[in-house]
Amino acid sequence: MNSKKKMRLMKSWQKTCLAIMLLMLPALAFAQSVQVTGNVKDLTGEAIIGATVVVKGNSSTGTVTDFDGNYTISVPSNATLVVSYLGMEAAEVAVNGQTKIDITLKDDSQALDEVVVVGYGTVRKKDLTTAVASVSSKEWADRPVISAQQALQGKAAGVQVIQPSGKPGAGLTVRVRGTTSLNAGNDPLYVVDGIPTNDITNISPTDIESLQILKDASSAAIYGARAANGVVLITTKKGTAGRSEVNVSMFAGFSNVGKKINTLNTTQYYDLLDEIYGAGYSDRSKNTYTNWGDEMYKTGVKQNYQVSLSGGTDKVNYFISGGYQDETGIIAPASYDRYSFRSNTSAQTKDWLKITSNVSFAKTSRRDVADNANSGRGGVIMSVLNTPPFMEKWDPTEPTWYYRNPYQGSWENPYAQVETYDKNSDNRFMGNVGLDFTITKDLHFKPSFALDYTSHKWDKFIDPVKTNFGRTANGRGEHADDEYSTWLSENIVTYDKKFNGKHNLSLLGGGTFQKYNHSNTYMAVEDFVKGANLETMTLNMANKINSATTARDANTLVSVLARAQYDYESRYLFTANIRADGSSKLAPGNRWGYFPSVSGGWRFSSENFFQPLTTVVNDAKLRLAWGQNGNQNGIGNYDYMAKHIITQDGSSTTGPNVSDGRYGNRNLKWETTTQFNAGLDITLFNSRLTGEFDAYYKKTTDLLLYITLPSSIGRDLPMRNDGEMINKGFEFNITGHILTGAVLWDASLNMSFNKNELSKLGLTSQYTTARIESNYSDVIIMKEGLPLGSFYGYIAQGVDPETGDMIYKDLNNNGITGGADPNDRTVIGNAQPDFTYGFTNNVTWKRITLSAFIQGSYGNDIYNATRIDSEGMFDQKNQTTTVLNRWMRPGMISDVPRAVSGSENVLNSTRFVEDGSYIRLKALTLAYNFDKKLLQPLGIAGLSVYGTADNLITLTKYRGYDPELSWINTSTTTSGAAAQMGIDMGTFPQTRSFIFGLNLTF
Repeated sequence: MNSKKKMRLMKSWQKTCLAIMLLMLPALAFAQSVQVTGNVKDLTGEAIIGATVVVKGNSSTGTVTDFDGNYTISVPSNATLVVSYLGMEAAEVAVNGQTKIDITLKDDSQALDEVVVVGYGTVRKKDLTTAVASVSSKEWADRPVISAQQALQGKAAGVQVIQPSGKPGAGLTVRVRGTTSLNAGNDPLYVVDGIPTNDITNISPTDIESLQILKDASSAAIYGARAANGVVLITTKKGTAGRSEVNVSMFAGFSNVGKKINTLNTTQYYDLLDEIYGAGYSDRSKNTYTNWGDEMYKTGVKQNYQVSLSGGTDKVNYFISGGYQDETGIIAPASYDRYSFRSNTSAQTKDWLKITSNVSFAKTSRRDVADNANSGRGGVIMSVLNTPPFMEKWDPTEPTWYYRNPYQGSWENPYAQVETYDKNSDNRFMGNVGLDFTITKDLHFKPSFALDYTSHKWDKFIDPVKTNFGRTANGRGEHADDEYSTWLSENIVTYDKKFNGKHNLSLLGGGTFQKYNHSNTYMAVEDFVKGANLETMTLNMANKINSATTARDANTLVSVLARAQYDYESRYLFTANIRADGSSKLAPGNRWGYFPSVSGGWRFSSENFFQPLTTVVNDAKLRLAWGQNGNQNGIGNYDYMAKHIITQDGSSTTGPNVSDGRYGNRNLKWETTTQFNAGLDITLFNSRLTGEFDAYYKKTTDLLLYITLPSSIGRDLPMRNDGEMINKGFEFNITGHILTGAVLWDASLNMSFNKNELSKLGLTSQYTTARIESNYSDVIIMKEGLPLGSFYGYIAQGVDPETGDMIYKDLNNNGITGGADPNDRTVIGNAQPDFTYGFTNNVTWKRITLSAFIQGSYGNDIYNATRIDSEGMFDQKNQTTTVLNRWMRPGMISDVPRAVSGSENVLNSTRFVEDGSYIRLKALTLAYNFDKKLLQPLGIAGLSVYGTADNLITLTKYRGYDPELSWINTSTTTSGAAAQMGIDMGTFPQTRSFIFGLNLTF
């Protein structure tokens, strides 16, 4: 065969083979496809209904899981499946010829790519260079939380939240990295959907999506003159595109006093009086007995109902909610209720324009009862302890009168103390509208306008018949109306650009203008018409006007701000901020303050040298930051001006009298807090363990202080900038996720260590405050080198066995030990804790979750001034059963001194200083999530029920009602602002609550 024939034969053979191969391709393709079945579940083993299963690179080939989380799909044997579900991390699995593939999805809430809100923008959590704590609404979804501050408690390192009173509607005290000011306020600035405010009692926590706390000066510097105490950014919920939901949440329960303090019975009380005043002093014919604790402490009730509707498309989303909250206290008539409404919407009206609006309205009312005061000043808690046990509710000789105290008319019995109509009512509107103009893909212009308006009303009436105080004036009444309005205009420009896939640049600049107005009217009256009572009393029923005033004030704040952020591959990160604030509160020429900051981060886990460790350490980043913030809260709207006092004289024909008041100070300026922060963020073991560690040093200069002159001068010096304060500390937050079989354990521990020092006081290097009325002396000392909340008094060395009197240490060795030498007084305690902590545990097994939240404080002292009036034995007040161990005869060994009229044995001393450390099981919750496949036929997307016990167990050495006290004491007769910490004088006790609730989604 010649070569030409061989060539033709080879070509013919090649064509035949090619034809055969083409005919076999469909069969080969069919042979390489497989049908894959499997199940998709979460980490707890719960089936995920509606999870999407698609082929990577070919989204047209896919399916969704059924009611049991099962799926079936035909795919090429070498395909890769992508499984996703809202709120979960997507998973990719190579088929590799497998026919059964089960997949477990993880919650994405811990992902480093999570976006957190910062001032005027957002940033990926992994790219933060500052100290920012984030708390998600998921952390309190199955807890009966009634305020945003309560949701923060124990959840963020460096943030201490104290519930100072058990009264319904009582606000919580929030401190971010300690106390920075004496007179300018220490509460953080709250920013709700872009609206700055100091009051968030109108917000339902069910409406909140997340809370971000800007803790260091660098993160908060963008808020300038209002950010020295930290900033809490509150983001409320929005609708989700393609997902319409109706959510119903409700809970109800009851509460009671967590601890009772026993007092003397009638016989024991008479024995005590005879010992104080001499045998036969007591009229023992009155042998009745009333246990005032059992009489006054009742069962409180809590209930809350919330309904929301949310949803959207790719162009429009919405969230609408309404709620009602009601709480009655353990002592009537203390109560609180709130009606709330919210509407959040956004619309992409054009490719270049997006419109957003956030509108809320709340109506709140609170009936108050007086606490933090002694029984002579209306304090109901002290009245429960001090009222003589022979007294009854009603006076037997005057049936319409409460029983009169025969020893002192102002020491009313507890029923008379609460026979006061004391009600605060608020109607509050908050709303903002924002536009987002897309100028280019990278450049945006965002103007917005916001309004915060509150109408406040206060009424107080005292019955003209039932109470002794009311009878002395034939009834008393007070009324006040206040209107507060703040409007804010902001214009922000942002530029975000990514270069070469590695360089990221974000720029922000803009200006804001804020205007605040306040007006007040007040009137006090007495001498009411016959037949008036608390239910019908109004001001026009009175015959005499004691006082009638009106007032009006305003201020303006103008600001310019800028920020630059840069990162290289999220490895090297840099942020710089500056804000300039001009305030009308300060004199012309001194109105502007400038607040810069700079921060940087280094993700050293991305470096080549670190790669061998990345199997254990998934992510690690160092942070350094410096910045300055201001505080203008303590500056009055007109403090730089001289004040005048106007008094009315009805007989004058020349008008009211005008006299000089407090001097003005045209050199007044902001308090400035400078802070350094160093931090480490680390993620370990495939994101199962994360840690955030921060050390800080912050110094406040130009402290706002009032300088008091001798009364003979007749005028007060103005507020002035003349002091310094230092806070330094360390804090950490560690979070772990452990999955063992069907059990998932989530745990989070945070601890905060802070040291406070008043480093400079200016003209007056030492002064005292917080006067205790029963012994006429101050218990707080403010002195250079000491921390705020330093208690001042004598060192008690026990009871003299021969005389029964207290022995006080003779510090100057002059031989005087009975407390007559004031030079023997010294620092006797400190209200500042060594550290505070919060420990959260969530254990989930199948559909059952058990959550325990433990919170506490260590190293702080409490000055238990309640014991001065309840163990002092110096007058006719009833006492606690502790005094049954009092000294009664020479040679008797006791730690309780003798009963004697006078104040020698109740001087401010270590006798009343107690260890305030405590550890508390703040909340224990058991929740059950129903099987979704059982709910689906009913049109229900989700249902969970839960039961919670609040304040179930408290371990403490403190002898009072509760160790969790207010930072600022209100029972003293002097002002003292932030220095008056840790003093207990009849504080309304916290309650132990048992609450049951459900969350329902359609």
